[in-house]
Amino acid sequence: MGSDGEAEKSQRKEKERKKMLALAPIAKPLAAKRLCKKTLKLVRKAAEHKCLKRGVKEVVKSIRRGHKGLCVIAGNISPIDVITHVPILCEEADIPYIYVPSKEDLATAGATKRPTCCVLVLTNSTKGELDPAEQEKMKVEYSQIVADISELTSSLF
Repeated sequence: MGSDGEAEKSQRKEKERKKMLALAPIAKPLAAKRLCKKTLKLVRKAAEHKCLKRGVKEVVKSIRRGHKGLCVIAGNISPIDVITHVPILCEEADIPYIYVPSKEDLATAGATKRPTCCVLVLTNSTKGELDPAEQEKMKVEYSQIVADISELTSSLF
């Protein structure tokens, strides 16, 4: 039984290594394991509360309309030209953004089966009102992740 656990661990490590090899060269700032988990958890909560825009087209449209939030971009997109303009738009609109290693993980967190290039976690709900306690929880998580991202980008540039 111990060998099954070892085989499973090696498979998981191999999968992680393949994810890192598929990363685009512009995928910076890239979320570390812990920050990636926190970010995907926030994306999952945002999807439950309808505070999420999925896909390049929706994200770009929301940014141009002046919506604020956190942009999460997948790092393993091919061809890379699909998402190269998104970080520039985010910087111009003063929206924090972060790359995560896998578009599949991002889609799973965003409650879709189709792999997603990027999502925008909005600061307020687009459809209906949230429970004040839930909204406060999301705001705390959001601000914590934004602080981690700004710390990461400051050390990067």
